[in-house]
Amino acid sequence: MKAAVANTFGSILKIEDVQKPTIEPHQILVKIHACGVCHTDLHACHGDWPVKPTLPLIPGHEGVGEIVELGSAVTHLNLGDRVGIPWLYSACGHCEYCLAGQESLCMSQQNAGYSVAGGYAEYCAAHADYVIKVPEGLDYVDAAPLFCAGVTTYKALKVSDAKPGQWVAVFGVGGLGHLAVQYAVAMGLRVVAVDTGDAKRELATSLGAEYFFDFMTDNVVEDIKAATGGVHGSVCTAVSKAGFRQSYDVVRRGGKCVLVGLPPEDMPLPIFDTVLNGVSVVGSIVGTRKDLEECLEFAARGKVKAIITEKKLDDINDIFRDMEKGEITGRIVMSI
Repeated sequence: MKAAVANTFGSILKIEDVQKPTIEPHQILVKIHACGVCHTDLHACHGDWPVKPTLPLIPGHEGVGEIVELGSAVTHLNLGDRVGIPWLYSACGHCEYCLAGQESLCMSQQNAGYSVAGGYAEYCAAHADYVIKVPEGLDYVDAAPLFCAGVTTYKALKVSDAKPGQWVAVFGVGGLGHLAVQYAVAMGLRVVAVDTGDAKRELATSLGAEYFFDFMTDNVVEDIKAATGGVHGSVCTAVSKAGFRQSYDVVRRGGKCVLVGLPPEDMPLPIFDTVLNGVSVVGSIVGTRKDLEECLEFAARGKVKAIITEKKLDDINDIFRDMEKGEITGRIVMSI
């Protein structure tokens, strides 16, 4: 089968002819029709993080397609089912986190396109218990980004504990943030968006943000507090230290700041203000299978739609170069 393979950290990916996966009894084989490209894939191929993937690696954790083979122990899925293979490729199912419905924190989890081969290929083996069906009415290309970017932002909004009618601030209206704005509106929340430039202003307001503040020209913290009295929750998808600090500073007393982006810097917290104002600061990473089902359902009902540029698997190195330059709007999805 055809696949994009990382053989050494930091080098270009090679399009290779590799052996099609053979499946175990608990697995399925998925014919990949589309796969989204996430910044995590770039980090994986560069070996940027402390826990590095094993090379050679087939990246990709937003792969969607149809089941073409079932393992002997799989009874709840059928040939031809349309499914996606998310970042949470599998978890142990019996640790304290899995039993408490926090499977994305499982210490024994496997991750698609990182610790196991992912969706930058014509076929991908997957754990049958952890794939999620693509709802009717949602095509493969539109579904793919929701298996990471979509569920990540949806879960972050759930973690914020903001209720319908309350204010949330979304910092960064990029590949993650433009989905966060849509999910927030669909969940009945009132949205303030923060980014820079007229294009981002137009995008955020067209997606339902009631206010947009430009971090290059506006006094973001004072302006948001004046407009909302302080938000009940903030979601920071930005990758800058300043953005993280502002996302903390705009939260009202008793509110919650949810961190999603992964900048390299530390984020100092004012202990006195955090304690006195009862502010919570929490990290949020992807989501559970249930979160993913819910976030896909919003899209199937037409409430959320990623801004997508469609490419081919052969374009992957050009896509990575554009990603490094910050020249991608929305999400990239490769047709396989």
